Amino acid sequence: MWILYLSLTVLLLILTLLPKIQHSHWIFRTPEFGKIQITFFTLFTFILGFFAAPHEYLWYCQGLLVLIFIHHSVILIKYTPLYPVKKFTQKYQSSDKIHFISANVYQFNREYDRFIRLIDKYKPEMFLTMESNGDWEYALRKLEQDYPYQHKVTLENTYGMHFYSKLKIEESGTHYFVADDIPSIEAHLKTEDGYSFVFFGVHPPPPSPTEEETSKERDGDLLSTARRVIEIDKPVIVVGDFNNVAWSKSSILFRKTSHLIDPRIGRSFVSTFHAKYKLLRFPIDLMFHSEEIFIEDLKTLENFGSDHLPVYCEFFIDHEQEKKQEEKIDYATEKEKAEAEEMIEEGKKEDGERDAVVTEG
Repeated sequence: MWILYLSLTVLLLILTLLPKIQHSHWIFRTPEFGKIQITFFTLFTFILGFFAAPHEYLWYCQGLLVLIFIHHSVILIKYTPLYPVKKFTQKYQSSDKIHFISANVYQFNREYDRFIRLIDKYKPEMFLTMESNGDWEYALRKLEQDYPYQHKVTLENTYGMHFYSKLKIEESGTHYFVADDIPSIEAHLKTEDGYSFVFFGVHPPPPSPTEEETSKERDGDLLSTARRVIEIDKPVIVVGDFNNVAWSKSSILFRKTSHLIDPRIGRSFVSTFHAKYKLLRFPIDLMFHSEEIFIEDLKTLENFGSDHLPVYCEFFIDHEQEKKQEEKIDYATEKEKAEAEEMIEEGKKEDGERDAVVTEG
């Protein structure tokens, strides 16, 4: 029992320390994804210590586990209802409520009708699909009558992206910030009651042993989006499969350099991946918004066959109350801005070497 307990303690210490090393290799970045699981496993190991055989180093290990637990908890508590944030209600001068669904559909998922039924059930004004290829585009044509405005980026490399809207798209474009096969969508929309806003859909590649060796492209793509966001003088929402978690260094840099707000703070983790394994689920489908946008609801929806759960959001726009949310914005220092620019350049230089057509398995 002592060997098991000691091994778990050492493992938890390593997983806690690895992300502190500012290296882009996936070995150092992937432990960030499991912070929730690491926290609970730390508590489990601490309890296990009381059943381990007496040992002269037991209480040193128990003390270390307490420190590890506190370290992770201080970070995670911000993303729970226990963290106090000011709530806002819709006023007479606010826009009508707007709803969207963001979903990584998983390119090889053939259960198109389940996703279509999901859209029919919740009837969002707009929805974004990621990993949507030609087959998905064809399957979703039956929704085009209800969603007459679209922006499509059809790819077979698991980075295709489609945006459908009932709201008028006044203009839209596709960005390839760091690589010519990793798109981001920028759509300028106008509501029926006259409110304009900009919707960004993003899906950068993850650092992992099966995909990208480093996080350079991911971080460069996200920070390039942030640089574009601050050029826009309209309410902004950035949504997608970030392949990142809200507490990572690059996510925090994104939030600070874009001057956007993370709606998970004071709300919940909204964990989406992996859809089939509840205990091994990470919050990597993120969203951020400007101070004119007020989030009423943010949650995951039921699985439709993908490896990601879809994200559902309800929000309204209010220019009269926007100053009340300014306190939620953190601004980057000059040093952080310079670091973000450096990460963008590193992302552009990185060669992802992805196949143009990816097959399952």
